[in-house]
Amino acid sequence: MFTPERHNAIKRIVREQRRVRFATLERLIKVSPATLRRDLAELEQNGSVIRVHGGVLDPSYVRTEVPFDERIVRKGRAKKAMAMVAAQLVPSGATVLVDAGTTCLEAGKILLARKDVRLVTHSVALVQIGIQGEAPVVCLGGELRKVSGALTGASALGALNLIHADIALIGASGLDWEKGCSTTELTEAEMKKALIARASRKILLADSAKWQNPSTVRFAGWEDFDDWVTDKLPEPKQARELRSLGLKIHSV
Repeated sequence: MFTPERHNAIKRIVREQRRVRFATLERLIKVSPATLRRDLAELEQNGSVIRVHGGVLDPSYVRTEVPFDERIVRKGRAKKAMAMVAAQLVPSGATVLVDAGTTCLEAGKILLARKDVRLVTHSVALVQIGIQGEAPVVCLGGELRKVSGALTGASALGALNLIHADIALIGASGLDWEKGCSTTELTEAEMKKALIARASRKILLADSAKWQNPSTVRFAGWEDFDDWVTDKLPEPKQARELRSLGLKIHSV
């Protein structure tokens, strides 16, 4: 197979599967690892694929992110119920890191009504609502991602590095039984990792629609969380194994 033919075959496979492991491509294209690496480097250079550890992604897959306004109405009732449970896990006097996800926003709204907690967030929506809230709010500055309403980048990470919190409320775009939690974009993943690192107790807020539906960038394993608040429990065997890692699962 000549180089242009290989490139076309690789692009077709990646376009169809969206995420492909290196070993899978090697088997399907029937080339040596060195040749495949060279092909992928050339295809990445012209924007046809995105290389990640262990495989490649379709660029359109990476760019696919549901806008914030659309996400906020999806499973709205379940998110509000989950937010209520998460807020009840926050004790008086706690400093709480609140992620920029829509379920975390609902939890943040509840916590804003309390004078006995302090919120730290990079969620523009929560900061705006915080003007009318009772709880003090610390805003992490940064570069605005309009699709998610999150402030990210070096400024936000630098400010966060100065803070230690009692609790972090973290959202996720996707969940994988073996690999844990993922999101759509690298800067979002960096923020989530930093939030987890700066809190004593880590609480994941993620509904059942994300279960076994991983997103592009992994940011944490199940062992990185103390609690998971969801609207529906996984299968009993999976729930038992997650609990064996020390994870407390709260279902609404």
